[in-house]
Amino acid sequence: MIRAFGVQKWFGGKRALGPVSFEIARGETVGFLGLNGAGKTTLLRILAGELRPSGGTLEVGGTDAMREPLAVRKLVGFLPEFPPLYPDMTVRDYLRFAGMVRGMDGATLQGRLEEVEALVGLGPVREELTRTLSQGFRQRVGFAQAIIHEPELLVLDEPAHDLDPAQIVEMRSLLHTLEGRHTILLSSHNLPEISETCDRLFVLDAGEVIASGSETELASHWLDTQQVEVALRAAANDLAPAVQRLRSIEAVRNVTVDERDGNGEGPVLVVECSDDCRAEICRLLVEDGWDMLRLVRSRRKLESIFLGLVHGTERTRRQSHSAA
Repeated sequence: MIRAFGVQKWFGGKRALGPVSFEIARGETVGFLGLNGAGKTTLLRILAGELRPSGGTLEVGGTDAMREPLAVRKLVGFLPEFPPLYPDMTVRDYLRFAGMVRGMDGATLQGRLEEVEALVGLGPVREELTRTLSQGFRQRVGFAQAIIHEPELLVLDEPAHDLDPAQIVEMRSLLHTLEGRHTILLSSHNLPEISETCDRLFVLDAGEVIASGSETELASHWLDTQQVEVALRAAANDLAPAVQRLRSIEAVRNVTVDERDGNGEGPVLVVECSDDCRAEICRLLVEDGWDMLRLVRSRRKLESIFLGLVHGTERTRRQSHSAA
């Protein structure tokens, strides 16, 4: 779907991005991670056809984005961090306008309006002015305009911006319904959201892609261990046999008991492994008669990968400057 080689963007004398090179397959859901100012939004705007790169080559859907930017924009649905709404339009009129701008009309547009409103949950507010909407509904409307024309490529810059926890779950569910039907690119500071949504990750720092791959690939390359959290129906002082049993697994490096009751499940075993050994953990504990309530890879893993990458790159940069 996307081929980028040596893509870069300069604003005057300041380099905001690149050069970056990568490929993204059709149907992939790809997340872009980075601190503020890392170049995520600049890159997404270039991929969406909103910005023209200063150099390099870029193909989107087989179309040269440098030579045919308007053709590329027809392939793309874009939701920027702040939805581009017209405050004096109703939701229905705004979405109809968005469809007409994309060349839709007649029965095709009417049918798509109803389909998108149902998909995104806009029925209750379709006749309200966009300026009266809550932030959650504003994001939904912005999302709806991005998919109204069924684009091949969907580009989402912070789609969960300012959403409450319930709305974030709704947004995640919506993204899952679109997987495979579109190639989806998204940026977010919400690392659990990226972890649950994306097939592959790109980590940006100072305008450069410093790492890419699935979460598992990044963990195996950049971290010595993976973490698995196991909740058993037992008191903390009864878990010693389970701890000992898990330590017998070859890939397990350490097992600790976290007595915090954050999920209403009681204490949690935190298992550090050199490989993904969730299946073996599950098998041994069930064979020993433990009641298992939860077994998941730790959310802290992606945070550790991200912070390790960014801070490691910053240390390298400082050392290079000092040597110079």
